[in-house]
Amino acid sequence: MKIDFVNTWLPFIYLYAGGGIFFLMGLIVIRKSRALDMRQKRHRFWWKALIFGYFYFMLLHAFLIIAALYL
Repeated sequence: MKIDFVNTWLPFIYLYAGGGIFFLMGLIVIRKSRALDMRQKRHRFWWKALIFGYFYFMLLHAFLIIAALYL
């Protein structure tokens, strides 16, 4: 199997760009429905945890792809 852009980075882009759109829409719904009160400390914590978690797993996934391709 040839390891090229289509087999490595295209699925990554699809997962985090396409999925990121739905993630962002979910965050917007959370804010618009006032399900999140940013004055409360625990709500701010979970807001930050959601955003951090998204980027954490995206960077971890990218690192593992790079490690598999080049190391």
